[in-house]
Amino acid sequence: MRYFVSLPVPERAREDLDHFLDPRRVAEPALRWSDPDRWHITLAFLPDVDDVDLDDLCERLENACARRRPLTLRLRGGGVFGGALAARVLWADVATSEEDRAELERLGVGARHAAVAAGTRVEGGAFVPHVTIARSPRPRDLRHLLGVLDLYDGPPWQAEGVDLVASHLGSGPVPHELIATYPLGNPDQGEDEAWWRRGYLQR
Repeated sequence: MRYFVSLPVPERAREDLDHFLDPRRVAEPALRWSDPDRWHITLAFLPDVDDVDLDDLCERLENACARRRPLTLRLRGGGVFGGALAARVLWADVATSEEDRAELERLGVGARHAAVAAGTRVEGGAFVPHVTIARSPRPRDLRHLLGVLDLYDGPPWQAEGVDLVASHLGSGPVPHELIATYPLGNPDQGEDEAWWRRGYLQR
């Protein structure tokens, strides 16, 4: 099963960026624009998690998140993967204070270490906090869209929890199933409440 560990983007932030991108979608129909309801900040992508490793993964992620604190984030500006002249992915940048940026990077490292310690492979290169907003079926020059995104500055939000999401492959859009939510910081709660808050689904 494919999973990813992510910070969700709240509705207010999604709606603001969605409205900003409306005319750009009309002008660039060849791009595959992502569904705003699925926007998130990926901390770790886990392409193949065995069922027998899931319990250990959940416990380690919960512990990793408990060692971090809530963050103040916003979407501002943008970037590409593949180079501006031959881009394949267009994304919105995650802006925050210098202190929160360092904490966000520690959170990303902690999530990846938790997965590896649970016997799970982590895919991807260096952690780059971002929200994917469009993909191109072929490499293309997206400098004009980067210039447009430079003008964008979205509303801030408080990130207080991390999601573990299952990504189901299918013939249509890939459905996402929320498996667990782990609070950032130690909630100092009993075992029963901890299981309820992370929403773990027994299988």
